[in-house]
Amino acid sequence: MTVAIFLGSLLIAMAIGIPIAYSLLISGIALMWHLDLFDAQILAQNVINGADSFPLLAVPFFMLAGEIMNVGGLSKRIVKLALAVVGHVPGGLGYVAIMAAVMLAAVSGSAVADAAALASLLLPMMVAAGHDRARSAGLIASAGIIAPVIPPSIGFVIFGVAANVSISKLFLAGIVPGMLLGIALAITWCWLVRREKVTPPPRASRSEVLRALRESVWALGLPVIILVGLRMGVFTPTEAAVVAAVYALFVAMVVYRELSFRQLADIFQAAARTSAVVMFLVAAAMVSAWLITVADLPSKIIGMLEPFMGNQTLLLVAIMLLVMVVGTAMDMTPTILILTPVLMPVVKAAGIDPVYFGVLFIINNAIGLITPPVGTVLNVVAGVGRISMSDVTRGVMPFMLAQFAVMFLLVAFPSIVMVPLRWLGG
Repeated sequence: MTVAIFLGSLLIAMAIGIPIAYSLLISGIALMWHLDLFDAQILAQNVINGADSFPLLAVPFFMLAGEIMNVGGLSKRIVKLALAVVGHVPGGLGYVAIMAAVMLAAVSGSAVADAAALASLLLPMMVAAGHDRARSAGLIASAGIIAPVIPPSIGFVIFGVAANVSISKLFLAGIVPGMLLGIALAITWCWLVRREKVTPPPRASRSEVLRALRESVWALGLPVIILVGLRMGVFTPTEAAVVAAVYALFVAMVVYRELSFRQLADIFQAAARTSAVVMFLVAAAMVSAWLITVADLPSKIIGMLEPFMGNQTLLLVAIMLLVMVVGTAMDMTPTILILTPVLMPVVKAAGIDPVYFGVLFIINNAIGLITPPVGTVLNVVAGVGRISMSDVTRGVMPFMLAQFAVMFLLVAFPSIVMVPLRWLGG
């Protein structure tokens, strides 16, 4: 009955168009009434405590770094470097999109920002070269969702806070899976593009490649600074976010000189608006998380999953299928905030490493950004590329299936995640 009241009130509130953050508060209030615990002071205290978190300070600073990167010329130079390196091979513009997405992911951490940048810069070029518009848009959308997996990742920050798991370890554990997602896209694109007769751009000369590398070296320095700093213990993930924002601001204003003081107000406003949405979601979700613990919902979920508890692989498959279904109807951040407090006790009871589970969970939620009908990244690419949602959905399907295949490969072989983590984490 408790589970039905929580899920029922949440789904009904969302179905009638109430924003997800307020829906979470409504489901929390409904659960408090059911448990005879309603107290406005407790409600307010949990909301305040939900946003009062030092690790969550990383979210607005990574958001700010992403905004600066797109406006200040860092994204453009990364795409230019990828174009100079692999643009000349058959289907080269697709590989440029994948390579640029991986490099942007190591700078931004936001799937929406990366997908918007790639769609605006590369989609017109791919269509002009003769590539199928829907397939090109689908590739760009699926490449954009690598951002929440490769550090710095806003998704890992939110999951780490909600699950009380080391964000630094999550960052390091996401590197290899993120690369595998990119490789899967490249293999899929190679298979599909054989049917297209497209003349690739001319091969860039050595001097052009070196010039593109020289121009982008400042942008590429950001992920190096962050990863080395985390690996050596120089700063925490929250401090890394501040370093990323300050570094991106310095490069955009002093080195590339494409960002003026007049543009700063708009950038800060855009980052603040996006951060406010995320932080309010986190704050509202903390009410539900507290009530989930009080109502002992995890033990009920463990009872439901009891048949799978003896086999970690089967349990993970069941959980991943559940998250896949939820991801078709809900955005990444609320899915993390709602499911994490429910699933983590199950994961710990089964003896599954929380960092390993976190990587799988975030990959699944990231792919949810391109699963219709809600797929946020699909909507962004459709809007920026001026293409219908149905066409983007058709184009993204083969790439989405390839990324799901990578996720289930990681479920079957945990060492793909854990061995690099032990090496990188010392």
